[in-house]
Amino acid sequence: MTAPTNTFVSTAAIGNREDLADTIYRISPTQTPLLSMASKTKATATLHEWQTQDLAAAASNAQAEGDDAAAKVVTPTVRLGNRTQISTKTVFVSGTQQATLSAGRKDEMGYQMALASLELKRDMELGLTQNNTAATSPRTSRGLVGWAGDNVDAGAGYVAPNYVTNVAQTDGTQAAFTETRMKNVLQKVYTAGGDPDTIMFGPLAKQTFSSFTGNSTRFDKGEDKSLTASVDVYVGDFGELKAVPNRFQRARDVWVLQSDKLAVAYLRPFTTIDLAPTGDSMKKEIVVEYCLENRAPKAHGGILDIL
Repeated sequence: MTAPTNTFVSTAAIGNREDLADTIYRISPTQTPLLSMASKTKATATLHEWQTQDLAAAASNAQAEGDDAAAKVVTPTVRLGNRTQISTKTVFVSGTQQATLSAGRKDEMGYQMALASLELKRDMELGLTQNNTAATSPRTSRGLVGWAGDNVDAGAGYVAPNYVTNVAQTDGTQAAFTETRMKNVLQKVYTAGGDPDTIMFGPLAKQTFSSFTGNSTRFDKGEDKSLTASVDVYVGDFGELKAVPNRFQRARDVWVLQSDKLAVAYLRPFTTIDLAPTGDSMKKEIVVEYCLENRAPKAHGGILDIL
């Protein structure tokens, strides 16, 4: 049917107000598990350094009666370091746009700066899980991949990085992520003295992890029509670990981490700089300078080169 003759309809009307919701919806994820997990500490130079100490191996210790004392062999500290990386986000907003009434935000510059801050943290999370170390400009901080020299279960052909001499890893042939491989790494970390509390992996590996059965039997609740198909805590032979998915790390890596042995060292914390105007626009920049401080590399481990 059609409207009666001379019915005034909306398609012919002039002046109907626009219907634009005063909300802006985002789907891009903002969770940064490693950045949130790690402690915060202070760096005072572009080469941030710290020391680790190993105790002598446990040994049979029985001495002859009346024997002279002898000095023990001293184990020196190991000096480790990482380069600070500068990360920025810059926002330009025209004077006209700043003055315009916009839906979903009252202040365009404030809104864009909030987005830039979230984006910067995502960039940091990505970098902290990679191996991008470089001492020359632009400097880059060594991420988790570059510290995986101990306690790994990797594919054929894998060559571990040397975080002392700053040699990058060589990735190996990819193979399935299995509970057996994970238990192997947990055992290595424990033997090395670690006390890990977190397993961190990409989305696909998290789903694989949730299919591990351990020594348990799964049940579903038929009365409320629900099935629990996720594992968020793993209780193994050497302790309890949280299972944390991370969208930004490499899909081929699974990390076994001791959170109190990781920190992000800030040479310059998040700082907003007002840039000089060069025309009819406002200019601001967010700057942060940081590096990953792996306080005890042997406290962590990795199941690497997974499919």
